[in-house]
Amino acid sequence: MTGTIALLGGGPFVANDDLDRRLIADSGASEVVVLPTADAFEQPRRMIQTAQAWGERLGVTVDGRLVLRRADANEAGHAAAVAGARMVYLAGDSPLHLRSVLKDTALFAALAQVVAGGGAVVATGASAACLCDPMTDPRGGAFTLGLGFVEGLALLTESETMSPERLHRTLKLANGFAVGVLPTGSALLRTAAGWEHVGSPEVHGELIA
Repeated sequence: MTGTIALLGGGPFVANDDLDRRLIADSGASEVVVLPTADAFEQPRRMIQTAQAWGERLGVTVDGRLVLRRADANEAGHAAAVAGARMVYLAGDSPLHLRSVLKDTALFAALAQVVAGGGAVVATGASAACLCDPMTDPRGGAFTLGLGFVEGLALLTESETMSPERLHRTLKLANGFAVGVLPTGSALLRTAAGWEHVGSPEVHGELIA
């Protein structure tokens, strides 16, 4: 792996500008492909509009892709756009939908090409949790199968919104894998050099290099 997988606690396009600038610079991106897939049942077009304002602020153009169904994730144009990108950003709050759309698709395979080519795949909040396996199940706080883009790690994102009791209960369920507790504004980066902590994440267990 020569690129970066960036797992952000929350606040897509509003709370992570300093880190986003670094990821843009490190990846050499002049354009960022944005996938609001996990907001398919919310307002994905509004997410793209927010991303476009972020792009203007940070000096990049945004290619917003409405990949909202499995058919979209297997569409050649979307997969090619992702495969050719220097930076791809996933955002949205429904990890179960994101998993169902991307699993075993051409677009998911293209994400691996981005990282292999030295680019950056960035995900925030529930979308970041979905890239991992295990994945935190939003229906009850237990763990379920994720996409496995990062293995041996589960994430509790936007952890500042969780009660201490819920955090404790979920952490007790972890067995044989690491759990990252990520408040908004924090991140875990997996790079060619290993893992890097940004902000104030807590990691319970050992991260797999």
